[in-house]
Amino acid sequence: MITGRLDSEWLRALRRWMLAAWTIQSAGLLMGAWWAYHVLGWGGYWGWDPVENAALLPWLTATAFLHSTMVQERRGMLKVWNLALVIASFALSIFGTFEVRSGVISSVHSFAYSTIGSYFLAFLALVIVFSLGLFLFRLPRLRAEQEFDSVVSREGIFLVNNLLLVGIAFATLWGTLFPLISAAVRHEEMSVGAPFYNQVTGPLFLLLLLAMGIGPLLAWRRTSFQALRRNLGLPALLAALCAAILPLLGVPSLWANVAFAVCSFTGSAILYELWRGVRVRHRHGESYVRALLMLFARYRRRYGGYLVHLGLLILAVGVIGSHFFQQQSDATLKPGQQVSIAGYQLVYLGNIEDFYPEKDVVVAQFQIWQHGQLLRYIYPGRQIYHNFSDQPASMISITTYGLTDLYVFLEDWQGAAQATIHIYVNPLTVLVWFGGLVLILGGVVCWWPEPPAPLRSGRLARSLTIAVAEATTASDRPPVQASQALTDPVTGEASAQEKAVVASAQAVERAATSPTPGPSDSRSREPGEEVSQ
Repeated sequence: MITGRLDSEWLRALRRWMLAAWTIQSAGLLMGAWWAYHVLGWGGYWGWDPVENAALLPWLTATAFLHSTMVQERRGMLKVWNLALVIASFALSIFGTFEVRSGVISSVHSFAYSTIGSYFLAFLALVIVFSLGLFLFRLPRLRAEQEFDSVVSREGIFLVNNLLLVGIAFATLWGTLFPLISAAVRHEEMSVGAPFYNQVTGPLFLLLLLAMGIGPLLAWRRTSFQALRRNLGLPALLAALCAAILPLLGVPSLWANVAFAVCSFTGSAILYELWRGVRVRHRHGESYVRALLMLFARYRRRYGGYLVHLGLLILAVGVIGSHFFQQQSDATLKPGQQVSIAGYQLVYLGNIEDFYPEKDVVVAQFQIWQHGQLLRYIYPGRQIYHNFSDQPASMISITTYGLTDLYVFLEDWQGAAQATIHIYVNPLTVLVWFGGLVLILGGVVCWWPEPPAPLRSGRLARSLTIAVAEATTASDRPPVQASQALTDPVTGEASAQEKAVVASAQAVERAATSPTPGPSDSRSREPGEEVSQ
């Protein structure tokens, strides 16, 4: 904004840096959740702690930017909105650092109070004032080049996606700052807990998952009713089957059934898009595996985005399972006694205490039995460090059976003959970690640089062959379909060489097919713009 270069060049450069930062932030959030699950001992991985929230806020606004930037790149729209998201993402990252370092909000993750927090607050104020002033100064040059043609379009669903992400961010920020607001207004510090966030942001996240499945099935500008019905038919059918079958399998929760149905809709939509791309390449001589790999190599932004969505979907299934179906129990046991939970029996054998110069260690010995068979021994315990005011560190026992974690935390003990434990049975938690890794991998695929131009020449020739062959065999497709093999259907980016190849392929296809335009095809389209099939 300082230089006044507000064309698409700054957008491309900023998007790559934002994507790299977003991927790193995603990895940080996943590692933070892993640490909380394996160290704190409360049986969960996300407690809506103020510091956790502060880390989530810029991730949400950055995610919104990465989606809305495609609308600006493709249609020249949402310029003001995109710059606002960039400013908000940076300001929220500074706010998170201030919150952690200043001690203004108590958290298990925050550092002790120090004077450095005031410097971050001053810097945050400077960032906001300077950015807003520059933003208002450049506002006349940020006019949209086009307008929305239809709500039922890809840019329409991107806008819905952005509003949901910003809504979640606002609710999270409000809950995080509520103790400070209540102290200033009512002179009484009040806080909100996990139930507030679950009730407010839970439905918004569910709608976000639904939009994530609908978006790839819509065309730019507008989507006809016939195309919408054709594309949404199979995912909607699978979602309905999921909603009908789950109650028969013993899933009583209405919200859990709705959430799993939405996940089945979105998952089938993503896999259907992947299958369509693989099928086209397989018809022209590539094996299914090679076709899939070539899609990711050729269209990294599009199919890397699908991988991100798939990872987020897997993570969501893990969150839904562990939230709605977690079982827990507390027990104080003496040697020989046992406690049962979810079909497992834990038999207490006693405690073992070891003393070292720098720490004391105590572990409780348990056997895990199921259906009369001994599965294994576990040893939850505590370590007490003398140099840190005898502060205990947890040694949590987490045993995974299939997709279920048996989580045992030693709460208290009395000598060698008594132990108090908390037991949690967490279904599908393993999917949280697996989905997070898939999400990060998808971010790396999207960010990974394209190969040099000479290496793409062979791919261009191959793409032209596929496009021309497809044009002569698919007489029911619109003329722009051949270009989808050459340009990114999401961004429409293409080099001069690629545009020339696309033009040749389209000419051959028009001569071979000469289709009659349908209701959604009656107006001119941008080069490379896809039509929802």
